[in-house]
Amino acid sequence: MIDFNRPPVLGTETEFFQKAIENGKLCGDGPFTKHASEWFRKRFDVRHCYLTTSCTSALEMASWLCDLEPGDEVIMPSYTFVSTADAFVLRGARIVFVDIDPKTMNIDPVRIEEAVTERTKVICPVHYAGVACDMDAILEIARKHGLKVVEDAAQGVNAYYKGKALGTIGDYGCYSFHETKNYSMGEGGALLFHRDEDQERAEIVREKGTDRSKFFRGQIDKYSWVGYGSSYLPSELNVAYLCAQLEQFDQINDRRLAIWNYYDETLRPLAEAGLIEQPYVPEYAKHNAHMYYIKLKDLEARTQMIRYLKEKDILSVFHYIPLHSSKAGRKFGRFHGEDVYTTKESERLMRLPLFYNLTDAEMEHVAHSILEYPNWT
Repeated sequence: MIDFNRPPVLGTETEFFQKAIENGKLCGDGPFTKHASEWFRKRFDVRHCYLTTSCTSALEMASWLCDLEPGDEVIMPSYTFVSTADAFVLRGARIVFVDIDPKTMNIDPVRIEEAVTERTKVICPVHYAGVACDMDAILEIARKHGLKVVEDAAQGVNAYYKGKALGTIGDYGCYSFHETKNYSMGEGGALLFHRDEDQERAEIVREKGTDRSKFFRGQIDKYSWVGYGSSYLPSELNVAYLCAQLEQFDQINDRRLAIWNYYDETLRPLAEAGLIEQPYVPEYAKHNAHMYYIKLKDLEARTQMIRYLKEKDILSVFHYIPLHSSKAGRKFGRFHGEDVYTTKESERLMRLPLFYNLTDAEMEHVAHSILEYPNWT
């Protein structure tokens, strides 16, 4: 069976684990965590980068830094993972879901503008499949109404908008290093931001509500509980796994792009015949090959294709069930405007296997199995 995903394996992970053990510090902010944080700061030209236990944790930190109060509203797409909403719900915010652009599956800025009220405090764009949202339009709306922008760039590590790394454009950016992502530490994430005035608050939230980070830097002689916080520091073993990939960062990206491009070129005749739709990447975006998907005619056609590929020993999968249609989505939020595209497009979308260790033979089997599908009409 060709899996849908496998975490990247480079063969050097054991050496990095051994180094972490020898360092004698496996809890948070050891040598590997400091190295990785600095690496991302330099690579993506951002002032501050704090590794976390997950992208969920990074979003929770961002929601705290936005100074949300119960009843405040956060605008986001319904087509996203639950963590995007959960992080703000924990602060008592109400979620306002809006429709997507069917070409990119990203939030539609026009729908954002229509959804702004006097209670709106945050816009949370989600860069789906590592393809950038229209950040100029989103930032313009944020400036006009005095709103914060939190980028959910869980899928956007090493993807860009007009030359700027995703996650570094809004007020706060959140990365994921889950095992399904391009670069993995099993479970992990990062919070990125530019403003120095947010540093101390971010450290306190990340360090269980204490000023422990200042203590370790020798700025105070003891640390204490000073505010809200949680335990968001990742283990050194997790970050050691990630650091092995940082040494081959571009190699991983190049391989994923090669697979993405192969799928795109090989399946193009089906798109030209009107049988499928392929991913759309705007000129302003440089994607990271996080995902390759195709859109079938409708839900029934997708279900049949997934079943057919499974018979061919290929695991292909659909993606998000729109949050506004869920029990929690109805409880904690509302959909503003008409759901023209979110549900319809989500029901057609099917993701193909794409990961660093996918072999040429495997990707060829996937693509040619789709080409040879007997039920194309």
